[in-house]
Amino acid sequence: MNRLSLLMLLGATLFTAARPSPGAGEPVVLPTDSVDGVIFEPDLSFLNYNPYTTLSEADYQRVADELGIDVASMKAVVEIEAGRTHQGFVEPGKPVINFDLSVFKSMMRKAGKSTGKYASYEAFKRPNIKKYGSYGKAQWARLQSARSIDASIANQSTFWGMFQIGGFNWKSCGCTSVDDFVERMSRSEAEQLELFAQFCINRDLVKYLKAKNWSQFAHHYNGPSYRKRGYHTRLSNAYNKHRKR
Repeated sequence: MNRLSLLMLLGATLFTAARPSPGAGEPVVLPTDSVDGVIFEPDLSFLNYNPYTTLSEADYQRVADELGIDVASMKAVVEIEAGRTHQGFVEPGKPVINFDLSVFKSMMRKAGKSTGKYASYEAFKRPNIKKYGSYGKAQWARLQSARSIDASIANQSTFWGMFQIGGFNWKSCGCTSVDDFVERMSRSEAEQLELFAQFCINRDLVKYLKAKNWSQFAHHYNGPSYRKRGYHTRLSNAYNKHRKR
């Protein structure tokens, strides 16, 4: 187990440790929300982050070669799926995330775990930008609150990085565990691009990129609502723009 995985495990253990049984007549005290006061912040200083957070031409070329596609197609997908800013991090070591409460509840039910007693936790509230200073930090507060309930399910219920890949897809990204997935997402934007590439390979999406079949790629990556959001036309336009450069 690597050090980040161990820290996450220790964090989950600290937050969910059993409390002493109350004595006769004493009220039952529910677990305390981890973000209601001091937020658990693991020390990540030992990690060696890449010195850049913006994708380089070498990154695009390397992954395009890996997928067997042209660089213009790679840049088009990144532009539409990651946004024009290509921002993958809230701050060093903290990827852009979106904690999905509906996925969390569903996975908890499938695991035979109840969430009723945690209704007051930050994870069950809307992102509080005013309280935490930004949307990104507010989402991290929700994730850390959910981790205090079940760290593994919380990580799998979150969408990670510039490509917003669900943690439940860790196997499709070629990772050995969800902890491995989170650690790699936390390294650099180049690593996030590599995880996206592995996802495309393992989900058999590369053939659509090679054929410039933007509709089929958008359908399989973004879901059946892709037409309403115009993903296919935006991908096509982005490709034509980068092809001319």
